[in-house]
Amino acid sequence: MAEDMNRNAEGLDLPPMMWLDKEFAAAPQPGIETLAVLAQAGFRSVICNRPDEEVAADACAAAMEAAARAAGLGFAAIPVRHAPITPAMIAAQTEAMAALPGPVFAYCRAGFRSSVIWALAQAGRKPTADIMAALERAGFAMPGLEAQIEELATAR
Repeated sequence: MAEDMNRNAEGLDLPPMMWLDKEFAAAPQPGIETLAVLAQAGFRSVICNRPDEEVAADACAAAMEAAARAAGLGFAAIPVRHAPITPAMIAAQTEAMAALPGPVFAYCRAGFRSSVIWALAQAGRKPTADIMAALERAGFAMPGLEAQIEELATAR
C-alpha cells in the first residue's frame, strides 16, 4: 500500500513521513489543511499521538479531528507524553489501529513517539526483528526498545 500511496500522491503536497509497515506511516504533526490532502492521497485514518499542551488551540486534537472527519478520515487521539509510555496508552493505540481503516497516518511532534507506540502495539503481532527493522528504516534505530517489545510479546 505504501508504494501505491506514493504513486497516487504525485502532485500532492504531502508532509514528510516514515512508513513503518504497508498500513502505517508516522510523521511530524501536519497543518490542519494537510488532512484533506492526506485523504486525497489515499489515507483513511489519522491517529494523533501529540498531547494538546504541546500545541496551539487551533492545532489541538479536537480541531484536527474535526478537519479529519470533514475530509472523510477516521480519527483517534492517543496522547503520548515524553514520560514512560503506559500500558493504557499501548492498549488504546492497539485498539485504534485495529478499529480504524488503513492506511493510517499517525503524528506527534517529530514522528518519534508515534513510531515507538506503533512498535509497542505490534509486540506479539509481528516478529520483534521486523519491528526493529521498520524502526531503523524510518530513522529511529532504538536497540534499547527490543527488550520491552519482547516482554510485551511474551505477556500477550
